[in-house]
Amino acid sequence: MSAKLFVGNLSPDTTGDELRTLFAEVGEVDSCQLITDRDSGRSKGFAFIEMNTTDNANTAKEKLNGQDLHGKPLKVNDAKPRN
Repeated sequence: MSAKLFVGNLSPDTTGDELRTLFAEVGEVDSCQLITDRDSGRSKGFAFIEMNTTDNANTAKEKLNGQDLHGKPLKVNDAKPRN
């Protein structure tokens, strides 16, 4: 079963491909959605990563939470379900 993660505190320089590559080092990534401002196209500073298993998602949280990317520590948590 796949698991969705919230990734916050991203630098405006961070790209979706870069995030996908980083998380793929931990496990298989099903999807990577970098949230951008629809007017400017710039990153809003967060993304959602869907990992193929809960185990991979837990490993990603352990290994990547707090890791420096473009001078900012990543915040990696379980994504909250939409209401």
